Order: sequence, then C-alpha cells, then structure tokens
Amino acid sequence: MIVISAPTGQIRREILDIVLGKAAGIRVIVRDPERLPPRVRERVEVVQGSHADADADVVTKAFAGADSVFWLVPPNPRAESLQEHVLDFVRPLCDAINRQGIERVVAVSTLGRGITRNAGQVSATYAMDDLIESTGVHYRSLCPASIMENLLWQADAIKNQGVFFSPTSRDRKFLTTAARDIAATAATLLLDGSWTGQESVPIVGPDVLSFEEMTEIVAEVLRRPVRFQQISGEGFKAALLRSGMSEAWAQGMVDIQMATDRGSYLSGLTAPAPTAPTSFRTWCEEVLRPAVR
Repeated sequence: MIVISAPTGQIRREILDIVLGKAAGIRVIVRDPERLPPRVRERVEVVQGSHADADADVVTKAFAGADSVFWLVPPNPRAESLQEHVLDFVRPLCDAINRQGIERVVAVSTLGRGITRNAGQVSATYAMDDLIESTGVHYRSLCPASIMENLLWQADAIKNQGVFFSPTSRDRKFLTTAARDIAATAATLLLDGSWTGQESVPIVGPDVLSFEEMTEIVAEVLRRPVRFQQISGEGFKAALLRSGMSEAWAQGMVDIQMATDRGSYLSGLTAPAPTAPTSFRTWCEEVLRPAVR
C-alpha cells in the first residue's frame, strides 16, 4: 500500500498519475475528496482530512497497513513561524512511523543540506529531514534545485508588464528543476520496495542559468520582449507583504534569494551532475507559455 498526502497539489498530482495502475493499492489523504478527478476517486482509497491533523487520527487511519508514504509539506504563506509550520506537518508522520511500522518514506527537501545557512524556508526543510531520519525509517530525501514552477507566481507580471523581479543578481548562475521530474523520481521510489537506508537524492536539471539567461529564453519562447529587474530585498519583501504573506514567510522568501545571490545555495560551481531531463526552455514551452496566454 502506497500513501500519498494531499494529492491535489501539483507534484503530488503528477505522482498519482504515474503510480495509478502500477501499484496494488493507493491511499490518499485529502481534505476535500471532490477536488480529486472522478477517474482518480474511482481507483484510490480516500482518507478525508489533513495530514497535519493528528488529533482526528487521520494519519493513523491512512497509514494502517501501508508500506510506503510520500510526504510533502504544503506552503503556508500566512505561517508565523517557518520551522514550526514544517515541523507541525512532520510530527504526525513521525509519530505514525513509530506506532505503525511504516517501512519507507519519500519526502521533498532541497539541495544544500549541511552547507546552506539562513535560507528561510529552505533551512526549515532541513529540520524536516532531521526529524524524519531520527525515526530510523528507510528514507529518501528528494533534493531539487530551484523549482521552475516558482516563476509562475510572476506570470501576471510577465504577461502584463513583460518583466519579472528578484533580489538575486542578474548574472548569478544557479540550478533549476521541473516539478514533473521531482514527481517522476518520487513515483519510481514509491513503486520500488527494495531500497533501504537513508539517503538524499539530488534532482537537478540540465541547465545552469542566470536570470539574464533565463530572461532571454522566456522572451524567445513567448515571442515578446521580457526583461529581468533586480530589486532590493526590502522592495521584494514589501511586495510579498502586500500580497498577503506573513512577516515570517516574506522574510524567508527574501532569505532564500539572498542565499542564492551569495552563492551558498543552488550555485552551479559545486553542482551535482544533472539527473533530471527537463530543460528550462522545454518547461517554458510546455508550462510557462500556456500560463501567460
């Protein structure tokens, strides 16, 4: 039995598409089952609730008889504490691992563990890895680079103003990963019942690009002028706060960008070899272009 938490998110939805029909049993934890496509609801066992809701025994029910679990902490832009937000979602998982004997867990972390410091949500994610590993469960920590889909939150600015923004320097090169490649790696691990131990799995696309180079690709794919504008960390944070983010979440987003700009996170200089097939250009053609039309 494979358990997938909150399968309506993008990565989890793509994992579900891959494992359907390939696994003997699939169980999903979902707050609103109506958000699942009918073809999915007919083929999976549904446990209704939140995977952070330990008081309602949702996780205990979902894990009964399960062998492997995919766990992804959802973002909460209104969280007042980054680390507590992450750990509040991971503690029910760890409690259930200890009680119910789950054999394998796959979760999404990020590159830079043991190296990166003061990197907002990224640093909080490393605390998740530590807590899961402390249970002794067989664990694979998926470690993507900068997820390309993060650019989608600026789709309106790209479409209407021909610009996207970041505090990161225009010439700082960094690694990228498409969500589809994270999903494919996770699905492969969930379907394989032979692996053991605890390891990090880098998921790195073929490109090492600066924002300047990314802008050129975006403009070519969209066939319209697009430029990159570097803004101050203060200006970036102010824009995030205006969008409704909490102080902690907005500062965390700024800290990620600053860590990238320092070269301490996602730098191409110490990059692992590419392990994921999707290039930034392909992603722009297949994901970004439809989003800005």
